[in-house]
Amino acid sequence: MTKKIKLLIVDYGVGNFRNVQKAFEAVGVAAVISDQADDIPLAEAIALPGVGAFGDAIDNLRERGMEEPLIAAAQAGAPFFGICVGMQLLFEQSNEMGRHRGLGLLAGHVTRFPQGLTVPHMGWNQVEPVRDHPLLREIKHGDFAYFAHSYYCVPQRKDDIVACTDYGGPFVSIVARDNICGIQFHPEKSQRVGLQILKSFAQLVIDS
Repeated sequence: MTKKIKLLIVDYGVGNFRNVQKAFEAVGVAAVISDQADDIPLAEAIALPGVGAFGDAIDNLRERGMEEPLIAAAQAGAPFFGICVGMQLLFEQSNEMGRHRGLGLLAGHVTRFPQGLTVPHMGWNQVEPVRDHPLLREIKHGDFAYFAHSYYCVPQRKDDIVACTDYGGPFVSIVARDNICGIQFHPEKSQRVGLQILKSFAQLVIDS
């Protein structure tokens, strides 16, 4: 019998996977890092971190044969957590350095901050919840998280938006629909807020 993986961190070559694993460990959650597509169907829950450009990230997933197993796992109801560029990959497309098709798990697109703003948006900024969600357990209005990105997500469905952040106007910093959720900031650099959100996601895994 093939052994199940409780929480899988997907390694596709463009993320700080070990730092995310250590952050989960800091809240008492063991996570397995794997760069093997065959491990994805074995996962009860999936974390998809990412840094860098959207196009490189989605290309790496496809080259490693991970796209279809990830979509299948999400559609089957596995708790699925996109982090940073991993959150952007949840959407249908991005216009970062050309047009790139994403995983399409959430309706919407990814676009660049408008001219006149310094990019990347980097450093501490406030997270403002717009609706209740288990991911926000013990997160308060105005809590700070650490960001580093030049592009942001534009969900098509307003009820996919969980929290926003202001940078020349509001942008979406947390999303969720059913078993799929994502955060734009770096949890491993966001101290209490980041660790609490990882802990809350782990509770969703336990409750699923």
